[in-house]
Amino acid sequence: MKLSLRGEYALRALLVLGLNHDQEVLRIQRISEEQNIPKRFLEQILNDLKSAGLVESKRGVAGGYRLARRPEQITLASVIRHIEGALAPVSCVSERFYEKCSCPDESRCAIRSVMKEVRDAVVKIAERVTVAELCDRSRRLQQQPRDTLDFVI
Repeated sequence: MKLSLRGEYALRALLVLGLNHDQEVLRIQRISEEQNIPKRFLEQILNDLKSAGLVESKRGVAGGYRLARRPEQITLASVIRHIEGALAPVSCVSERFYEKCSCPDESRCAIRSVMKEVRDAVVKIAERVTVAELCDRSRRLQQQPRDTLDFVI
């Protein structure tokens, strides 16, 4: 599974909203600047997340966005499925977005068998990790010293 830029930006926006869950709303400009996401693209993503019931918006001068539910109630799987579709690496192993593949015998396909294992591992992690967990990890990582980069010239 590979996240599109849209999927990555959606998760990053939810991370910012989760880290600031105690605030009334966050202005889109702040999210855009903190995460280096183009504002117009972010507006589209947040509207999409709003249609999924993941975020709420408030209009006007004091307007902005906030999570529609507590961070503990939003799983990465629900976000990714809404933005990207299937969590499966190939459509013939997807439980929610199944499509028949072109192999001669799906039931005996070794590739499909391995891809089911990949799907199961991805689903297990994505269903377990919530926006709250993402926020906790972010806070822990921010406390760690930066890695020094090695450059060879």
